[in-house]
Amino acid sequence: MPGLRSVAARLLRRTAPPEPAAPEPPLVGFVVHGAGGVHPASAHIRVTGRLSALAAAGEARVAQVDPVRWADGTDTAHLDVLLVQRDAFPASHLEQAFARAAREGTRVVAEVDDDFFSQEARARLARSEYDPARLASVDALVRGADAVVVSTDRLATVLAAEGIASVVVPNAVQPGMWGDRPAVPDPEGPRRVLYMGSVTHSEDLDLLRPAFDGFTDDDGRPVRIEVVGITADGHDWFDRLALPDGATHYPEFVAFLRANATRWSAGVAPLTGDRFNDAKSDLKFLEYSMLGLPFVGSDRPSYAGVDAHGGLLAGDAPDAWRTALLTAFRESDERVRTAQAYVRAERSIGAETVWRDALGV
Repeated sequence: MPGLRSVAARLLRRTAPPEPAAPEPPLVGFVVHGAGGVHPASAHIRVTGRLSALAAAGEARVAQVDPVRWADGTDTAHLDVLLVQRDAFPASHLEQAFARAAREGTRVVAEVDDDFFSQEARARLARSEYDPARLASVDALVRGADAVVVSTDRLATVLAAEGIASVVVPNAVQPGMWGDRPAVPDPEGPRRVLYMGSVTHSEDLDLLRPAFDGFTDDDGRPVRIEVVGITADGHDWFDRLALPDGATHYPEFVAFLRANATRWSAGVAPLTGDRFNDAKSDLKFLEYSMLGLPFVGSDRPSYAGVDAHGGLLAGDAPDAWRTALLTAFRESDERVRTAQAYVRAERSIGAETVWRDALGV
């Protein structure tokens, strides 16, 4: 009797228990410098960009955490993962935080993208922007964390020498933030070359001085280096392009670079030979390439392999830099297209399983 069967089916549907709700994705609390979405470049590149992608994919819920309030319990939120970058967690509250994490089953993950551990590197950092308290915070965090994420194999080796295991997650760029074609430099006036970065690179800048002394291109145009950041000192052998207000915020910084891309014919990344530099990543190759500039960098471990993807490498000698830069000027379009294709295909933020596994989500 179809009518009775239909009624019975409706009654069963009414009395059947509801389907269990899908479990919520894990909550990842992150601790970085800055707030309200305004953070240093390293936080955007290494942490917030990737977490935004993770949240957009429904793999996690993410929220910035005040480290002191979470450590002392004022913030009562239960975190599945506590991700801390560099020295963003005050050393004075780390022991409290580790104790709470142990009680509540929170996985603590440290994120580090520079050598803060070898004596040579610590001395260099102390000369630029890191005081002893900041270095102590990084050291305590990394030694107490459940997992450590680093940006390069060399940095993983530095930590291994300290008895600390780590997972390598190479740097990547955020899709949509950068351009997608070579920049077309201004054909008038001197030919400019960009060098941009933090003040930890002032010693690297000096490497280029003899290369740019009297340097001209194939057409006899003077070649000048133009610095964004790098050093607070002024010298007559390079030019400086000042950042406008707000451009220290990484997305605004990238927008500033893109708006000025036609000023430059190449981007350079000199590195002196020391342990701090050897542990650095090839981030500048990624950024210059996506800005539309051919890349010329020091032939150091940090940039090993970029010459297979359109980049150019130079030794320390001035003639080596001049030769590489002249090649970059001549072959700009081809090299930029090769580099951009590589970065889009292999070095863009997305569904990175190594990153998710390190977080434990």
